[in-house]
Formats: sequence, structure tokens, C-alpha cells
Amino acid sequence: MRPTLAFDADDTLWHNENHYAETQEAFRALLRPFHDDAWIDARLHETEMRNLSRYGYGIKGFTLSMIETALELTEDRLDGSGLRKVLELGQAMLDKPVEPLPGVAEVLAGVAGTYDLMLITKGDLFDQEAKLAKSGLGGHFSKIEIVSEKDEATYAALLQRHGIQPGAFTMVGNSVKSDILPVLALGGRAVHIPYHLTWAHEVVASPLESPFPVLGSIRDLPALLAGW
Repeated sequence: MRPTLAFDADDTLWHNENHYAETQEAFRALLRPFHDDAWIDARLHETEMRNLSRYGYGIKGFTLSMIETALELTEDRLDGSGLRKVLELGQAMLDKPVEPLPGVAEVLAGVAGTYDLMLITKGDLFDQEAKLAKSGLGGHFSKIEIVSEKDEATYAALLQRHGIQPGAFTMVGNSVKSDILPVLALGGRAVHIPYHLTWAHEVVASPLESPFPVLGSIRDLPALLAGW
């Protein structure tokens, strides 16, 4: 059996967090008559964290959290027109095209001859399936897993279900919290490719000396793998 090389999707294969940043700026602009930007951001993040157990990850949950935050910060004074604007912000995110990051398609095609390629992404099932279809990258993967969380227990269950030994598994992703640390804890290998934006929920303190490879671009991945 060939070793498995798994990839995260959002902000590893295609742009994602920049859409959230653009939408959050529009959300701030809508609520600036009521509060300053820092307070709006803090309250929205608190609402998102409180709602993760209800809605999970993804644009739909983010939209519902924006609506809830808008009502709270305006003390229910935001009228129907304002609420419609918030809803339209979420709908616009869902309708955005999916833009693969530079080099992704070429790298996936190149490593497919050596590795069994797997996609592991978390979030809303319908939204993640739609983004994968829009990306045109789905044909590169023999296994696709859309999960509600990416923690040690989730990875352990995935490896067991697919009959993959941790030592034959490598995960590539932009989130140290979700893509790197859980895999290392199981005895697998992980490669960090940072994105220029990181959601606050995914931020963890980085060690002074990284115990895992950190690449500047996915284009650097084949050379790293060749040396392992």
C-alpha cells in the first residue's frame, strides 16, 4: 500500500479566510454607528465560539452569528433592512468562486504518482462539497473526508476506517491546531504551509524551534517529500 498524503482544503488548496475578512469589514461598517471596530470584532468572535456547538464551522454558522451579534449590539434596533444586509453578506460568501492557490493543481498531479492522495476538511457538508466541485481539484483525491472537527480523535477514526498506519500518513495544512498537532500526536507526519490570514480560533502559540516542517508555498512540498 502506498503512503497517504492528506491535504486540508480551505487556505491550503484554495483561498478562504480572505472572504471572511472582507465580509467582517462590511459587517463592521454596518454596525459602526453603534460601536467601534474592536468591540464589534470581539463580540462577533464570542458569538461564533458560543455557537460552534450549535452550527459547527462554515459560512452558514458565521452568518447566523453575524445576525445574532447585530441584534445584540444594536439592542434589537437593527431593522429588517439591516438584517437583510447581513444575510446578503453571508449569501455573497456562499456564491463566491473558488480560487485555488498558486501551484496547487501542479503539485497534486506531481505527487499523485507516489502517494495516495486524501482530502480532509472540516465544515458544512454542502458548502465544502460545493467548494470542492468549484475548485476542479476533486479528481486528484482517492479519498475525501468532510468532518465536523479536526482533532486527535477524528484523525484516529479516519486512519482506522481507511486502514492507514500513522507512520504511513502525512498531513499538509495551514492550521497548526487542526492540521499539525493532532497528527503528530498520533505518530504521523505533518507539514505546515501558513496562509497570510489565520482565524483567531485556529491560532496557537508556536514553539521557538518548530518540530515540523514549515513551507512558504505548496510548490516547495515535492522537494521536501523527496528528501524524506
